[in-house]
Amino acid sequence: MDGPPPRERIDIVVPPYMSSFDVRAQLEQVQTRLVQGQSIGYEGVADRLPPGIVFANAASVHETSTAELALALTLAAQRHLPDFVRAQAERRWAPVTAESLADRRVLLIGYGGVGKAIAARLAPFEVELTAVARTGREEDGIAVHGIDELPALLPDAEIVVLALPGGEETHHLIDDAALSALPDGALVVNVGRGSLIDPDALVVHARRGRIRAALDVTEPEPLPADHPLWSLPGVLIAPHVGGASSAMRPRIARLVRTQAERMLRGEPPLNVVIET
Repeated sequence: MDGPPPRERIDIVVPPYMSSFDVRAQLEQVQTRLVQGQSIGYEGVADRLPPGIVFANAASVHETSTAELALALTLAAQRHLPDFVRAQAERRWAPVTAESLADRRVLLIGYGGVGKAIAARLAPFEVELTAVARTGREEDGIAVHGIDELPALLPDAEIVVLALPGGEETHHLIDDAALSALPDGALVVNVGRGSLIDPDALVVHARRGRIRAALDVTEPEPLPADHPLWSLPGVLIAPHVGGASSAMRPRIARLVRTQAERMLRGEPPLNVVIET
């Protein structure tokens, strides 16, 4: 979308992945019935859209891939895979007795599409799962706790998995107080948004060796080369690739096709989250 639009009216506009924030100038030049984003998150998008835009997010596209990465990060951290990679590069045999995922007390914060996909994939690992969402409820046979109960739940959590959206309500939800409430050696996994964690507080706790972290998202992002998180022991960092797998393109294609079919039938689009 670097140049002018090919025509004045386009029924569905699909901006490139991870670039929905940068297309206002192009959208101002075209009449469209729907802007279909390729990400689940949409915080800040409304402020960058011209008036008269209907914007849908990509719910149903990234949940499985993001859940896969959440499990991969958790297992890699628990079973010390980064240490083995380093040892292999040095041709060094370095056995270790590692932490299991089985029988661990896992606190899953966020029980939307991604959170539910993570919960489903955790089930075969025989964990003790506690789920937290904005409001408490019974869902999928799981007692979901309200976010107001978080302070009471943190001291018992051996692994915390964050799958919440960003925004003011969740900004630095995991701050110094939350990290201090966790037991020594706890693992914090973040596949939600980098803004969920206070990075300064995380650096302090990780530097002391008290808290471990496996992060697909960071604040800021990209993480600067001189940021201390890169070199701290017990910290594993991925470059925001939760949804970036071979499953993405077929799934976004199916979603766009479904949106077009609904439009032809005169039905409203799915996943509408913003109307400017």
